[in-house]
Amino acid sequence: MKILSVADCVEKELLDEIGGAPAIGGVELILSCGDLPPEYLTALHDRYRVPLLYVLGNHDIRYARTPPRGCLHIDRRLFQLGTTKIIGFSGSRWYNGNANQYTEEEMAGFVRKMRFQLWRSKGVDLVVTHAPPRHVHDAEDRCHRGFRCFRRLIDKYRPRYFIHGHIHALFTDDSQRITVVNSTSVVNSYGHFVFEV
Repeated sequence: MKILSVADCVEKELLDEIGGAPAIGGVELILSCGDLPPEYLTALHDRYRVPLLYVLGNHDIRYARTPPRGCLHIDRRLFQLGTTKIIGFSGSRWYNGNANQYTEEEMAGFVRKMRFQLWRSKGVDLVVTHAPPRHVHDAEDRCHRGFRCFRRLIDKYRPRYFIHGHIHALFTDDSQRITVVNSTSVVNSYGHFVFEV
């Protein structure tokens, strides 16, 4: 399955058509890691005509009023597409009390509440978040620190991919986005990233 993941930065070229087809051919699933306008997700869904699953970032404050059309919010939900199991967690570390900000303890509680579903489904293949795991692609300021509980989730369930946004970085090669933790590829999806499972 070919997957397009997006985060943090609107890239209008993804909405272009090439010979009547979407800019990136063969996409079967879109994952949004947050901090994107809901209208952009609607446009991506309309252009690619595939399922689009999303979590919210710390700047996503309009989704309650204008949710992206045709897209599925997977925050704290386990979703299965074919044989691929996907779970999502919205938000960043708490830093000023605005929407979609959580303490380490709150996020750890969200992860704990998913344990039964993860056990019943025999694990998970893709984890979609806004914030990164602690000490993987994160920073030391209060806003951009990752969550320690995400590292524990990776250690326990060993998903194939952990896809996040939130950390703005420019990459000259896609390999610079990826850090392998145990057997999990942790990917910074800033802008967009294409991969296959």
